[in-house]
Amino acid sequence: MDLDLSLLPQAAAQMRGALSNLYFAAARLAPAAARELDPELDGKAALVDQSYYRLIRLVNNLSATVYLNEEPLPLRDRDIVEFTADIFAKAASLAPLRGLETRLVCAADSHICAFCPDALEQLLYQLLSNAFKFTPPGGLVTVELRLTGGRVLLSVEDTGPGIAPERLESLFDSYHQAGHPAPPSQGLGLGLALCQGIAKGHGGVMTAESRQGKGSRFTFSMPDRLSGATLSDVRFDYGGGFNHALMALSDSMPPEAFGIRSH
Repeated sequence: MDLDLSLLPQAAAQMRGALSNLYFAAARLAPAAARELDPELDGKAALVDQSYYRLIRLVNNLSATVYLNEEPLPLRDRDIVEFTADIFAKAASLAPLRGLETRLVCAADSHICAFCPDALEQLLYQLLSNAFKFTPPGGLVTVELRLTGGRVLLSVEDTGPGIAPERLESLFDSYHQAGHPAPPSQGLGLGLALCQGIAKGHGGVMTAESRQGKGSRFTFSMPDRLSGATLSDVRFDYGGGFNHALMALSDSMPPEAFGIRSH
């Protein structure tokens, strides 16, 4: 029986309220002041925070299943160089907790083009989360933005174990994990399918390249164009008022990233 994806955003909406209540109840049991004074308490509370952030990320992915319809997205004209650099900087600040180096490659100082900021943020954080998760300590994660041939190319490359050639063709299928040697299962395997839906919603496409033992490179490609529309301030997803980057990368972060001293 096929799953009715239209039910998932509705389920996500109901889950958010319950998760917020659980989180604030836990915060009252282990307030920040007490965690500062008691490293053992902070370590236990960090595990609760980590679980909360991962659940919120899952809820956001359930809400984002609308992208699987691959329908045209509401595009806004915005500086994609500034947009990419901002997300990269937030992710890069967390990379040392995984023992990773990060690099941003972009020849342009600025470039205005049409894209959906909320959707593209979801895509970029998903690719970064995968790269962080599957790259061993000491590895490098590179974000590259290129403008060529009338297209915008945004890629995330890692130095992880790579993906077997026979698995590359099905990477972007719904409910399929990324094909790397995976840690304990997390999430629904929707991440890359959502990325492909977001790409198609921009009139573009996602592609993947990989060499086993050398790493993988995922590239989002879309037309370089203007929409004439102004940017909306309404966010698509929900971060609970907390560290949005940490929530988006929570599946790839160690427990200590959620300690009170790391906030």
